[in-house]
Amino acid sequence: MDASSPGHSRDSVDDDIEVIAMDDILDKNKHMQDDEDDDVDDNGDVALLGYQSPRHHFSSPKRLWPQIKGIVLESAPTLLLTTVSLLFTGKLLDQVSQWRAMREVDQLIMIIPVVLNLKGNLEMNLSARLGTAANVGELDDPQQRRALIVGNLTLLQVQAMVVSFVAACIAIILGLFVPHESPAAAAEAINSTMSSDNSTSPVLLIRDLLLPYGLDSRKPIVHPHPESKRNTDFATLIMVSSTTMSAACLSSLILGSFMCTLIVLCRKFNRDPDNIAPAIASCLGDLVTLCLIGLVSMLLIPFLHTPIPFVLGILVILTALTSFIYTLRNKNVRPLLGEGWTPLFGAMVISSGTGIVLDMFVSKYEGFAVLAVVISGLPGAAGSIFVSRLSTALHAAALSKSSSSSPQAHENQPTPRLVMITLLLITLPVEIAFLSVLRSIGWLKVPFIFIVFSVLFFCCAVLVSLVIARYLTDWLWSKNRDPDMYALPIHSALMDLIGQLLLVLCFEIVSRLGGRVTRRT
Repeated sequence: MDASSPGHSRDSVDDDIEVIAMDDILDKNKHMQDDEDDDVDDNGDVALLGYQSPRHHFSSPKRLWPQIKGIVLESAPTLLLTTVSLLFTGKLLDQVSQWRAMREVDQLIMIIPVVLNLKGNLEMNLSARLGTAANVGELDDPQQRRALIVGNLTLLQVQAMVVSFVAACIAIILGLFVPHESPAAAAEAINSTMSSDNSTSPVLLIRDLLLPYGLDSRKPIVHPHPESKRNTDFATLIMVSSTTMSAACLSSLILGSFMCTLIVLCRKFNRDPDNIAPAIASCLGDLVTLCLIGLVSMLLIPFLHTPIPFVLGILVILTALTSFIYTLRNKNVRPLLGEGWTPLFGAMVISSGTGIVLDMFVSKYEGFAVLAVVISGLPGAAGSIFVSRLSTALHAAALSKSSSSSPQAHENQPTPRLVMITLLLITLPVEIAFLSVLRSIGWLKVPFIFIVFSVLFFCCAVLVSLVIARYLTDWLWSKNRDPDMYALPIHSALMDLIGQLLLVLCFEIVSRLGGRVTRRT
């Protein structure tokens, strides 16, 4: 047959197509192998949704902005809201401490740090779990979404019941052994130490027994009933327990429902909940729980010696038992019943060190408690965003591996290194704005040298927070522990302690250089 015949031409074309197809397959396999080699060489530094970003992504600003746009636009307002909320929480406690229930039952003041410590981590864990579920597509199916949300809300009720019961027991024990001081004065001590959602501890309330620091005495708030005695009768203990459990469960219902709605809306409007939900949970947890403790105690104090607090406590326990039964029957959340308790109570122990640090220095340095809000709370919030994003990446990669499919490449997803740099650059203006507001509204007179060093140490705190978030999440995953359950409580408690140690170092350096932070008169 002639070479120019149609049959020969068709055969040649078919051979060419086969050769081209084979070349494409070889190129594709070589490209996939290169990607795998890059993943190994990059020491786990994969992109946050399971693909390897090009290594030259730092070279062009046009490539950078699409990658960090979501983080900047979604995380920056959230972190600013976190800072404002932490300030309002401290002011709110000062008002709640003057209410009748707090003045007559000082165990309620003692219980606040423990409840806020344990309770704040529950909503952060919830936001991390649902953020991961949203990003891997588990919330897209309406039936599965309903089961996941209801199951997580019932799980949250069980967890809130347990942590509030533990908090009540601690307050009762402290009420038996701690020397009596006016509840208002105790409230001022707690208010001075509330720099973030996990920064307080009952340890600071027994300092007179265990810690001979020789602290400067604080000015007590005037107590309306200076001759009143602490009540430790059965009715008071029931009232404290009922208040704690009902406030914690109501807070879980309100805030948990809000967080679930927020995450579903983020998914619906194509927003990444990992950039928004953890910090929102962190800042609102204290505020909502503190409000509910004040309101419930105010409603119960007129009925202190009636069966009403006891009946309320029984109703809360029955509600928690019902939630426990439903959680056991929900296959999506049943395994979580036995997880996450160790980091919750471990974080409380770490926070005890934070309480000691604050109690040592809050009277020595003017404005320490106010400044600690940002240098501890804000880096912790930035780290919680990073933990949530990393956990989502690990879960997404595991799901794609188990389904024997390649992870979908998302061109605009940043690498962990780029996320760390972005979060650092986002939080820095918030810190500078915070210091500027303090100067402008007259809360504190901050010298310029202190601003320079505080910004420097703040950047160190954010960097440490992000590094801890990265390696803690990877380590937990390597130990078959879900970072959504284990990472955030430990990370938050560590950052409270580290942040305030850095603030102490900042005050020491500035004072030796002749600078001093004072309150405006």
